[in-house]
Amino acid sequence: MTQKKKGIQKFTNSDVAETFSNYSPAVREKLFRLRELIFETAKEIQEVGRIEEVLKWGQPSYITPESKSGTTIRIDALKGESKEYAIFFHCQTDLISRFRKLYPKTFHFEGNRSIIFSENTKLPEKELKQCISFALTYHSDKKKKPN
Repeated sequence: MTQKKKGIQKFTNSDVAETFSNYSPAVREKLFRLRELIFETAKEIQEVGRIEEVLKWGQPSYITPESKSGTTIRIDALKGESKEYAIFFHCQTDLISRFRKLYPKTFHFEGNRSIIFSENTKLPEKELKQCISFALTYHSDKKKKPN
């Protein structure tokens, strides 16, 4: 599963490609879209640089290895829930609390680490890209803030 699909970034990590191949077809398509949004958003923010796709905790994960501007973003199907999937953010950041303030009715949050989606609901892409951009610039934004 290394070919490019509908503008989807080619896999460079075989473990991630294998993980994607194990998802149900419907959830896989939704996770492909989350993945695509992460890469699209990163390209729109000059300071982010290259995104590396790795497997962390068995989940496709996206890091900013060169700029170190962001915190890890992970995506995965929910265990035991074949129709639900999520985007995960580091639980020791304030990202989810920020997202709750910005989009209290837009997203379904779980704790301080994830936004949950159902395979039969439309992704609010504009709002989600804003959340992704906050994660991709989390560390560089913290450095810019005066103490």
